[in-house]
Amino acid sequence: MLGLVAAVLVASAPAVFAAEVPASFDSKNCRAEYPKASLMNEEQGTTSMSFLVKPDGSVADSKVDKTSGFKNLDKAAIKALSACKFKPGTKDGAPAETWTKVDYAWKLD
Repeated sequence: MLGLVAAVLVASAPAVFAAEVPASFDSKNCRAEYPKASLMNEEQGTTSMSFLVKPDGSVADSKVDKTSGFKNLDKAAIKALSACKFKPGTKDGAPAETWTKVDYAWKLD
């Protein structure tokens, strides 16, 4: 039992000491266009996504964590935000590849 506890503590130690800051982006300069079909059907909701952002601020990977409930809205959010330029995250003060979470709210006025 002691061996297992020690292995877990050693395995988690780097995460505790590494100062990681996730990537971010300016939501005012990066917006998704409301899909026409979604507008006509009055679809609304929030798409929760994760993005893997490279040190240069570009998106390497993306995924939907929680759907808005509408496939068109989720696809539009991923497509638009994947094309955005992010402020890269850092690890120990240096730009690094990091995952960041973004919620995109689709609302009709």
